[in-house]
Amino acid sequence: MNPLLAAENWWIALVALGLERMLGYPAPVFAAISHPVVWVGALIDWLDRTWNRAEWGPGARRTAGVCAVVLMVLVVAGLTLAATLALRAIPGGWMVEAVLASSLLAQRDLGRSVAAVAGGLDESLAQGRDAVRHIVGRNPAELDESGVAKGAIESLAENTADGIIVPLFWLLIGGLPAIAVYKAINTADSMIGHRSEKYADFGWAAARLDDLVNLPGARLTGALFALAAMLPDPKAGRAAFRAMLRDAPKHVSPNAGWPEASMAGALEIQLGGPRSYGERRVDLPTMGQGRLELSRRDIRAALALYERALWIAFAFVGLGAAFTFFP
Repeated sequence: MNPLLAAENWWIALVALGLERMLGYPAPVFAAISHPVVWVGALIDWLDRTWNRAEWGPGARRTAGVCAVVLMVLVVAGLTLAATLALRAIPGGWMVEAVLASSLLAQRDLGRSVAAVAGGLDESLAQGRDAVRHIVGRNPAELDESGVAKGAIESLAENTADGIIVPLFWLLIGGLPAIAVYKAINTADSMIGHRSEKYADFGWAAARLDDLVNLPGARLTGALFALAAMLPDPKAGRAAFRAMLRDAPKHVSPNAGWPEASMAGALEIQLGGPRSYGERRVDLPTMGQGRLELSRRDIRAALALYERALWIAFAFVGLGAAFTFFP
């Protein structure tokens, strides 16, 4: 059976979503064999140390970065495609593929990490800052309660896309190979896709490819948040759609603004704006036209929206799996 566009992909996705939602990535498994993203990260780190030479000119470093991304994709695609073909030749082997794919989704950990920020703010601002530093890149010491809440909500919106909905999209399209290649590209972008002096050229291919593979899923995530808002409150859903269409194109990223603006519109808050990463200040456009001052209550409202969105995604995949019974 061809693993691309196969009916099994819907069942693999359904089982993977359910398993990861219930169990996450078990700590004993991580302790024993680490995590697939860590394995890919080790490969990217080796390519960085080997091919990102400071003495090379910009053109040579960009070419080396392109070659590094191509090699990474070929390695990941080759290994996972071989595993998929072998598993699908075995009765019930698709279940093993679903278990493997579940490790590349992040519903449980993302929800827990963001909820920990709200819980930290319940205790003190210091504990809220300590919790948020695990999920944002900005300097938490400079954040008040509103800044901590904003950082947590922005992280929830963006990571719903690249941690759940976008990998789910690629899993449905191409099974385990497609979701694994997506996660490899996303990991490469997070490691070397920076506009720093060291990575402006070497990480160019990783950053551009990550933008490309996230294009459909980021927009789907924004639409999913709007639909999740619409179920209990049609007005909120319409506001989410309006904010997404109006504000997302203003974002410096071609993808991050879609889920962020949709969530901001749904919750009647404002996200984005200026922020600091260490000593570097970045002025980002605002998403949404609602309240500026946020609190832990807004984090919990965002989590409630997130949970509804996940249930809608699960129901959609379940419906798709059910339809595979029909010729």
